Amino acid sequence: MPSICASSRVLQGERSRCWSSSQPLVPPQAAWLGINIFLFTYYFLFFDRDERYFYTRAILGSALAWARASAKCLNFNSMLILLPVCRNLLSFLRGSFSCCRRTLRKQLDHNLTFHKLVAYALALLTAVHTIAHLFNLERYNHSQQANDGSLHAVLSKMHLQDSNKWLNPIHSNQTTVEYVAFTTIPGLTGVIITLALILMVTSSTEFIRRNYFEVFWYTHHLFIIYFIGLVIHGVAGLVRGQTEESMKEVHPQSCAEFLVNKSKECRHKCCKEPEFGSIPAESWKWVLAPVILYIFERILRIWRARQKVVVTKVVMHPAKVLELQMQKKGFRMEVGQYIFVNCPAVSLLEWHPFTLTSAPEEDFFSIHIRAAGDWTEHIIDTFQQQKLEMPRIKVDGPFGTASEDVFLYEVAMLVGAGIGVTPFASILKSIWYRFQQNDQTLKTKKVLDVPWDWLAPYYGFLHVQKHLASPCSLSHPFPAPSRVTLLPHATAPQIYFYWLCRDTGAFTWFNDLLASLEQKMAESGKADFLTYRLFLTGWDTSIANNAALHFDTVTDTVTGLRQKTIFGRPRWDTEFSAVATAHPRSVVGVFLCGPEALAKVLRRSCHQHSSLDPRKVKFYFNKENF
Repeated sequence: MPSICASSRVLQGERSRCWSSSQPLVPPQAAWLGINIFLFTYYFLFFDRDERYFYTRAILGSALAWARASAKCLNFNSMLILLPVCRNLLSFLRGSFSCCRRTLRKQLDHNLTFHKLVAYALALLTAVHTIAHLFNLERYNHSQQANDGSLHAVLSKMHLQDSNKWLNPIHSNQTTVEYVAFTTIPGLTGVIITLALILMVTSSTEFIRRNYFEVFWYTHHLFIIYFIGLVIHGVAGLVRGQTEESMKEVHPQSCAEFLVNKSKECRHKCCKEPEFGSIPAESWKWVLAPVILYIFERILRIWRARQKVVVTKVVMHPAKVLELQMQKKGFRMEVGQYIFVNCPAVSLLEWHPFTLTSAPEEDFFSIHIRAAGDWTEHIIDTFQQQKLEMPRIKVDGPFGTASEDVFLYEVAMLVGAGIGVTPFASILKSIWYRFQQNDQTLKTKKVLDVPWDWLAPYYGFLHVQKHLASPCSLSHPFPAPSRVTLLPHATAPQIYFYWLCRDTGAFTWFNDLLASLEQKMAESGKADFLTYRLFLTGWDTSIANNAALHFDTVTDTVTGLRQKTIFGRPRWDTEFSAVATAHPRSVVGVFLCGPEALAKVLRRSCHQHSSLDPRKVKFYFNKENF
C-alpha cells in the first residue's frame, strides 16, 4: 500500500496537469480544428441556401459557397497566425499561470508547432479559395457571353439598363479571366498574397531553415505584404448579393421567373428589377487586434535591441564552437531560457535564437554558437578576426522554454544531442552554484493544499497512515474535511543527464562543468543527485581500442571524467525501465533539445513506460522549440 508521501507527490504532479477524471483538458489543436470545421460548414450552408444570394448562385453555382466558406476560415486563421510568434506575450503568459500551471505552460511550448499548423491550413484554404474563384470567373465570363435568354444571361446584362444594378462584374464580351485576375483589386491582391504565401511556406521547410536560414528569414517577412493584401482584397466587392430592401419588394422565390419572361407592358410587382449590393470587406475586423498586438511586440523588441550589450569574454572551443559571455543592464534570466542575437557587422536584419548556457547565479549571460550555416560561420570568423574593437551585439530576450520547468518535477531526464546540450548546461551550472551556496531549494519542500475531493480515491490508506509514524502530516482531522494540506517528506530530486555527441571534441565544451559537479556532489555527500551518461555516436577504431586498453583507469580516456563514455546510442527502453524502477511513484519530466527523430523515440518511450495507475510513475515529454 502506498504511503501518504508517495500519494502527495503523485497529486502534486497530477494537479500541475489539471488532473481530473471528469473534466479532461481539451487540446488547443482540437478546439482550433473544431472552430475551422464549424466556420466552413456554417458559411458554406449559408451562402448555398440564403435567398439573398439566389441570383448570385444562378450564375456561379456551388463555387460561391466554396469561395466564401474558405474565405471565412482564411480570416480566422490569419487572425491566429501571428499570436504564436509573439514571444514577449508567451513569456508573460508562461509566468502568469498559477493554476494548472504545468499543463498550460506545456501548451505554450508548442507555439511553433501551432504556428506551422495554422500556416498549412492557410495554404490549403488559399488553394480552395483560389480554385473556387477561378471557377467563378469562368462562369461570370460564360454568363456574359450567353445570349440564350436564360436567367444567368439576363442577370449578366442588367448593367446595360442601370450601371448600379450589376451582378456580374464582367461587362464586356472582350474581357478575359486573365484580365480580371490582374487588373481588379481582388484579382491582383489575390495573386500577390498567394505568391507571398507560397514563398513563405516553401522556404519554411526543415532543409531550407537548417541550411539556408537567411532565405527563410527574409522571405518570412513577406507576411507584411500578405496582411496588407488581405485587408484590401475585398474592398472592391466584386461578389454581390440582393439587398434587403429589394428582397422585400421582389423576392427571388416568387419573382425570378419574371426576369426571364417579363413583357414590356408588365405591371406586376415582380416586374421591378432586383437591386444588388456588395459583400462588405471583413478581413480587417479579424486581423486588426493581432496586428496591433504584433506591432507592440516588434516595438518592444526594437527597444530592447537598442539597449547596450557588453561582450566581456570570447572563448573559442573545439569543433568550431564560439562562446560569448555578455552583460546587459537589467538582464534577468532563468535556467533553460533563450535569447535572439543580432550582429550588425554580419547582418543588419537577421536575428537568430540561442539557448543561454549561463546560470541565473552568474553576473553575466552566455551563449554557445556552433558553425551551422552562413550567418554562424560569419559571426565566428568576425570574433576570431577582431583585434581592437569588439563587434557589436544586439540581444532580445530572454524568453521561456520547456526547460524552465525542470525543477517542478521530482525526477528529471535531460537529453541533449550535440550543441543541444546548451539548455542543460544552464541547469547544471545552476545546480553547481546551489551546491556551492548550500541552497535548500534543491530539496522539495512544497506544501500541497488540495480539495478533499481530490483525495477521495486515497481515503482508505490515508485514514490508516494517519495513525502510523510518518514524516508526512495532515492538517485536518478525518473524516471529510473540505481541504487537506499535505507536507511531503523533503527528498532531493534526482537528475539524469544524457549527452549524445558525434565526435570527442564536443565533450570538451562543458568538461570543466561536469568535473566540478562530480567533485562538489562527492564532497556534499550527494553523489547520486546527478547521474549522467555520455554517448559517443561516431568514432574510429583507434579511439575504441584506446578506451578498451584504459578501461580500468579511474578517469575516462575520452573526457577525463569519472563517468566512462559509452560508445553507441542509448538503449532508451533500458534507460526508462531503470528510472521507472528506481522511482516507482514519481512524476518524471523528460526534456530534450535535439532532432525530431530522437523526439519521436523519447515521446514513445514516455508513453510506454508511464503507468495507467495515477499513483505510480508518469513520464512527461518536453522539447525545446525555437
